[in-house]
Amino acid sequence: MNKSTIRILVLDDDSFMLKLLGHMLAGLGFTSVTTCDNGAAALECFSTHVNPPNLILLDLQMPEMDGIEFVRKLVEHNYTGNLILVSGEDERVLKMAEKLIQAHRITVLGHLNKPVLLARLTELMEKSVHMHAAPQSTMHAYSADELRTAIDAGELVNHYQPKVAVTTGAIVGVETLVRWRHPVDGMVFPDQFIDIAEDHGLIDDLTRVVLQGALAQSKAWQQAGLRLRVAVNVSMHNLSSVAFADFVAGAASAAGVAPQDIVLEVTESQLMLDQRAPLEVLTRLRLKRFRLSIDDFGTGHSSLTQLRDIPFDELKIDQSFVRGAWHDDTARAIYDASLNLGKQLGMTVVAEGVEDRDDWDFVRRTKCDLAQGFFIGRPMPAADLPGWIELWNARMLQLQADLP
Repeated sequence: MNKSTIRILVLDDDSFMLKLLGHMLAGLGFTSVTTCDNGAAALECFSTHVNPPNLILLDLQMPEMDGIEFVRKLVEHNYTGNLILVSGEDERVLKMAEKLIQAHRITVLGHLNKPVLLARLTELMEKSVHMHAAPQSTMHAYSADELRTAIDAGELVNHYQPKVAVTTGAIVGVETLVRWRHPVDGMVFPDQFIDIAEDHGLIDDLTRVVLQGALAQSKAWQQAGLRLRVAVNVSMHNLSSVAFADFVAGAASAAGVAPQDIVLEVTESQLMLDQRAPLEVLTRLRLKRFRLSIDDFGTGHSSLTQLRDIPFDELKIDQSFVRGAWHDDTARAIYDASLNLGKQLGMTVVAEGVEDRDDWDFVRRTKCDLAQGFFIGRPMPAADLPGWIELWNARMLQLQADLP
């Protein structure tokens, strides 16, 4: 999309800031810019203009109608564009505001601290141009019947994301991530069908297919001389049946895989109303020597209560507290607390979401045990893992050569 076709609204109660941002935007080549000094006037753009703005630079701290109230009004007007926040508030307030706006399903490209720096504005405006230029894809809504057919037809396939030891870089395990190989739509990611499975009583069948596939692959890797701990995600719905522990144990035995080589990752995305069955299942699995991991630690209901009540072996620090924590004081504080807690409890600690070299250097400096993320390797078919290992080993030699 051409810069001139991006319709921009700048909303700030400071007339000097309005002139400054207007001038800076014009200098960057953005010519369709409207400025307003109050929320009520800005909302008129949605009532009187055929083509309302598709990007808003929004000041949070304004009299009469503050930025948060203005966002609520945007939702009422069915706003589908993007926002850039402009504020002198501290980082924690800005991040809280971003979370709220994203909960309203409005995309926040980032924020500008006052006084606004041209370099940062340029960065965010380039991001806006790229987003407007990209084709807007809509996620297909699948039915429970379609998913049931996919499970029965063997259309679910496993991909595997490597988990490596931070100190040596050696691969020690993989996380199993299911994909739906749709005959028409191609590869469908789990965020488009896991909720359907949980809401329509299909999650047990889905988990059993994923687990059996992961066990078969674990055995194949062992026979090829590659001993890895294979992790499989388990839904709280799976744990509501006391028969689940016997199924897992029976499936591992049939595949010839030792329980110690299987990690069951549990994310408590919903509160356990009746804790008896899940606690029984997890305790029995632990007694059978399966390894238990608390996934996405620090989010949802995955918390200190679970660490107290369930004998987890592994703690996975959620990616939101790992990615960029090297320069984010709040994320760093939560990361440090989670890492220290896991180590004090004798658990293996995994840093999720290691996306770039800075993240990798950070988890190495903080002596986390294991790491996974796109910097290390994306989820891949099992057949691609040997080739990835060769490439990763070569990268590790270079990474270690670069160490200070």
